[in-house]
Amino acid sequence: MPRPSISLTDKNDEWLREHVNERGEYSNKSELVNDLIRRARRDEFINNKLENAEKTGFTTQSLTEILSEIKSGIRR
Repeated sequence: MPRPSISLTDKNDEWLREHVNERGEYSNKSELVNDLIRRARRDEFINNKLENAEKTGFTTQSLTEILSEIKSGIRR
């Protein structure tokens, strides 16, 4: 697994520490950052689907097909 080094602003680092150490929502910063990226990827995927649907005016996919596609896109 790649181990990139990133720089954070003081506020962002404080926010990460708070969610990891004080709230106990995540076991470490990497887990939290990966979760945030997964959520951003999911949001981006959904927004792209919505934009395409708005441009064409309709979709031929069922709700189940759309949800399945979203779920498989998140796992990539």
